[in-house]
Amino acid sequence: MFRVRFPLLISKLRVLYLVKSDPFTTPMSTTSRVTDVSKSEEHLNKSSENLDRLSKAELPLQDLKLASHVALERAQTHGRVKCSKCGGSRMFFCYTCYSLVGVNQQEIPLIKLPVKIDIIKHPNENDGKSTAVHAKLIAPDDVNIYTYPCIPELDDDIHKTILVFPGPDSVTVEEMLQHLNEMRTNLTDEPKLKRQKVTEEVEEAHKVKLQSSPLERVVFIDSTWNQTTRIITDERLQALLRVELKTRNTCFWRHQRGSPDTYLATIEAIYYFLKDYHTLCLLKEYNGEYDNLLFFFSYLHKLINKAKKESAGKF
Repeated sequence: MFRVRFPLLISKLRVLYLVKSDPFTTPMSTTSRVTDVSKSEEHLNKSSENLDRLSKAELPLQDLKLASHVALERAQTHGRVKCSKCGGSRMFFCYTCYSLVGVNQQEIPLIKLPVKIDIIKHPNENDGKSTAVHAKLIAPDDVNIYTYPCIPELDDDIHKTILVFPGPDSVTVEEMLQHLNEMRTNLTDEPKLKRQKVTEEVEEAHKVKLQSSPLERVVFIDSTWNQTTRIITDERLQALLRVELKTRNTCFWRHQRGSPDTYLATIEAIYYFLKDYHTLCLLKEYNGEYDNLLFFFSYLHKLINKAKKESAGKF
């Protein structure tokens, strides 16, 4: 719509400069007129580009199977509410206490995940900008959040835990199970003298458990990309298999300056991993089982982008 009207708007600007001249003031120079018109045209073109970018960002969120946002719409009309636990002024939820604010639990979807999710948050990460809390609120039984240097106990679960993080040594989701199987095999084939002595019954039960649950835990890092080095180089995480997601564009409205659109928000990374795991590893047809992980994300995305569009439309 804006592209169609740009020439008309520019024409009106030119007419305005020619008709509205005050004989009692110094006339605007031709150079100034051309410069102002050029600036106006440049600003309008940038507005058009921003709108195109917003429209593209909406595409991945359009066909989600989400619970009703009526509760969030109602809470929004009431404005911010004090958190009963910490006293902070919050909208929808408290990102410090991981609790709902101004919304009833019965009105918010809860889902069960096929694996446990551990999120390691950088201590300098702004809680108000983090989307990790979304996962904790929607899947409270399966999601835990740790603030670094605190991390989950991983020693006994190395062979059934992965770390989602890109890099030269990372494998794809499709390759993940094969690598976990190899890790399990190596663990089973170790010389018995190097292992803790166990009875044959316990060892056999352990093998059966491994076969039935090759992947049990997934670790994510909640941090800006500039801050990840401190966590990713921690020796406690070095033995974990690293998995890299397919390239996807983020819909996050707080885009990190200087970073590409493929840098996902934490809740997006969790959602896309589970979706890929469901189809590529569990070999099941995806029917929106984890879409509600984006329940809060999609609503906030809609609100913020609507405001941006209205702001762009004023020019």
